[in-house]
Amino acid sequence: LKERMSQILKTTNPLYETDFVAWTKQTVQLIRARQFEQVDWENVIEEIESLGRSDRRELKSRLEVLLQHLLKWQYQSNLRSGSWRNTIDEQRNRITDLLQESPSLKSYPEEVLAECYHRGRKAASNETELPLDMFPIECPYSITQVLDAEFLPEVIDS
Repeated sequence: LKERMSQILKTTNPLYETDFVAWTKQTVQLIRARQFEQVDWENVIEEIESLGRSDRRELKSRLEVLLQHLLKWQYQSNLRSGSWRNTIDEQRNRITDLLQESPSLKSYPEEVLAECYHRGRKAASNETELPLDMFPIECPYSITQVLDAEFLPEVIDS
């Protein structure tokens, strides 16, 4: 097996750049075979780091969409739909899942709330065609409210 792994590495050195799935399979085989000296550690490290960044990006994206829909819910109550409520619930569910899978991210939503609110505010303005200044400059909801499955903001009709 060791000779086979060595042969694979010699013939597919740029595998990480050309076939990521094959690279991951090869890397797993090498680690399971305890052939650590042949593992492409630089790219393994890069991939592990990117997993953490990916979770943070996903959390921010979902928080932005959630805030956008909370604003729409609050400022365009006459246009509310089941779809809006489903989007609110879906974003909260996925955020909850991410936080359960990665408890170290528990404080992250609060850390990025202001940034996500500004993006969600802009998206809400774009989608509703309401002027941006109709929405509060600062997030009117606490992170506890935003993530609370039962919370929906009070109506402000435009």
